[in-house]
Amino acid sequence: MLVYTFPFIGALIGWFTNYIAIKMLFHPREEVRFFLVPIQGVFPKRQRDFARKLGRIVSEELVSVQDITKHLKEKATSEAILHHIVLRLEEGLATRLPRLFPMLGMLLTVDMTEKIKKALVEQIASLNEELIDKLSNELEDELDLRRIVEEKVSSFSSDKLEEIVFSIMRREFRFVEMVGAVLGFLIGIAQLLLLVLPY
Repeated sequence: MLVYTFPFIGALIGWFTNYIAIKMLFHPREEVRFFLVPIQGVFPKRQRDFARKLGRIVSEELVSVQDITKHLKEKATSEAILHHIVLRLEEGLATRLPRLFPMLGMLLTVDMTEKIKKALVEQIASLNEELIDKLSNELEDELDLRRIVEEKVSSFSSDKLEEIVFSIMRREFRFVEMVGAVLGFLIGIAQLLLLVLPY
């Protein structure tokens, strides 16, 4: 009768071994010796290598400083930004300028105001582009994404690193555990058939 429990025992063993294997990605945190064999979790042991490779992947494959500065340039010279500048200029010319310079306010016609506004918008748009170019060049020289990612990941505690990886891959780890259980169950059925079927 005990032989009929083989599939369930196999499922339990398959699930448990995969569960232990997943746990050993992060544990033990510090190196321990088991019969003179050093054992340490994969991530704690290789955290610096992981950080280095992740920094390289992020900076070369996912996002670069050039991508950021390009996006910044596009945003800074977009119609929406220029429209916002125009609105603020109109507000300044209509309300603040006459208040600061009453005599000038009396002399300004609508046509003159439009000409001043147009000239200022062109000048500001040009200046905006120059400033963004300057800022972009400084960012490209000074912002090292690879180093930032590497330092951040290297400085994570083992608990934090485990929390991050599990938050991303929890379902995948559960799937691996279930695959172990299913394989163990199938192996148990195979053992059962070998024992009960006549030759």
